[in-house]
Amino acid sequence: MSSYEKIYQVVRKIPPGKVATYGQIAELAGLPRQARLVGYALHNTPSGSDIPWHRVLNAKGEISQYGDDQWTEYHRSLLESEGVVFNKNGKISLKAFRWLPGENH
Repeated sequence: MSSYEKIYQVVRKIPPGKVATYGQIAELAGLPRQARLVGYALHNTPSGSDIPWHRVLNAKGEISQYGDDQWTEYHRSLLESEGVVFNKNGKISLKAFRWLPGENH
């Protein structure tokens, strides 16, 4: 299985209303210290796939910027539609919304 497939397999497990960090996904996929690879994989998610890429954030609880404000707003709207709340600085409380595998939600 390719690294991207390992990443996609983990990301598919994140339930609606929860988020994970790039580093967290890398660890769970057996790719420690490969957070950047997770970002590359999600950026290259096949169009129309069932991979909930929008549930992955940076370690600060923020949407990573790709230079396109419309894309960031779209990303935020997907999370908000699942009940994820942003503070006034555009951050998500990882304590409240971080996905912890094995936890009942």
